[in-house]
Amino acid sequence: MIGKLTGVIDMRGPDHVLLDVRGVGYIVYVSDRTLMGLPGRGEVAALYTDLVVREDLLQLYGFPTLLEKEWHRVLTSVQGVGAKASLAILGALGPEGVARAIALGDSSALRKAPGVGPKLALRIANELKDKAPALMGIESAPATIRAAQGAVPDADPAVLPQAPVIAQQTNATADAMSALANLGYAPSDAARAVAEAQATAPESDTPALIHAALRLLAPKG
Repeated sequence: MIGKLTGVIDMRGPDHVLLDVRGVGYIVYVSDRTLMGLPGRGEVAALYTDLVVREDLLQLYGFPTLLEKEWHRVLTSVQGVGAKASLAILGALGPEGVARAIALGDSSALRKAPGVGPKLALRIANELKDKAPALMGIESAPATIRAAQGAVPDADPAVLPQAPVIAQQTNATADAMSALANLGYAPSDAARAVAEAQATAPESDTPALIHAALRLLAPKG
């Protein structure tokens, strides 16, 4: 199983990149969102990958974070959601948006993805509602790195001054979920409150997110 590739982007297509890894070219299909975030031709990039093997098909799908790859795995477990539909959903909403939509049971948000109709969106929201809390608690750092043209794929990023690795950033959602769990809230309740808080203020840091979620969880009346 090919789980991650690091190489030089040799070509950018409308829905894929050709990644040159030590002289071997891998065609990796990605979402629109991922494609926009990748560096240009001749630069180094890294993607977590999922390999789909069938009798008449052998395709690689790429993701900038392990969290997004895990959401892809979960989305494609739903009947009617293939790899391309999953990429469309992740491209339209991002992994955080998908988590919020499912935690809130918001099937209309899932319908923003091209090709996802109301019945399929409702099925995704219903079947995955119990899986959203666990995935919202995952911290994930980006795999993508950038380098000057000509950098070798297997070079140590630490010695490439023009190719800094994107620093791992604290995942406010994961931290908020962990804090609420430590306070004794059920995962489903915590996920719903965090999702509502993020929908109101998407840029909230961890303390703000926790405080907002606690206000939503406070007994009414």
